[in-house]
Amino acid sequence: MTEQKKIVLATKNPGKLRELTNAFAGLPVQIVSLAAFGELPDAVEDGRTFAENALIKAKFYAALTKCACLADDSGLEVAVLDGAPGVLSARFAGFHAADADNNEKLLSELARKNAAESAAAYRCVLAYVDGETEILTEGICRGTVKNVAKGSGGFGYDPYFYVGEKTLAEISLAEKEKISHRGQAMKAMAAKLRQVCAFMPVKESSS
Repeated sequence: MTEQKKIVLATKNPGKLRELTNAFAGLPVQIVSLAAFGELPDAVEDGRTFAENALIKAKFYAALTKCACLADDSGLEVAVLDGAPGVLSARFAGFHAADADNNEKLLSELARKNAAESAAAYRCVLAYVDGETEILTEGICRGTVKNVAKGSGGFGYDPYFYVGEKTLAEISLAEKEKISHRGQAMKAMAAKLRQVCAFMPVKESSS
């Protein structure tokens, strides 16, 4: 029997936690939320890129928890907004802003540009830190942001992000993993962790 490796997911976002836990369900790892460590300070995400911020978070929480740590930084890049909100996606409407506040800010910025829709991309970088080992993977999902929300699933900007005729809030978690930016980054990360840590092959998710 393969010994399970403890990995802390550096997020308090329940949507991200659900997606990441589901994606690594076939690996011999024990996934632990930051919540298991009580009240921890926030990492200072002052990087200029998703990769810099993901590494900042992974290193910060690996040091605090003394465990291997997996962190992500992801966001929405909207063409008509010159790539905004970008690395500020989670705090577009302010520090610790709720999804509804960020979406309202997105709609107001589109309105200021007199745009009902725009080409956009979701981008995600995952960073894994375990001692001296550092692994980065990236995923990109291209689509269209529209000012009409559809669907009740997902989180963040998902109800406004269309891939074809559907938003990411309208599809199942299994479908989302196949096409989303985070799904791509997670698949690449799982492959690298198998190789570097000699993990067992990933099993297909049952969800």
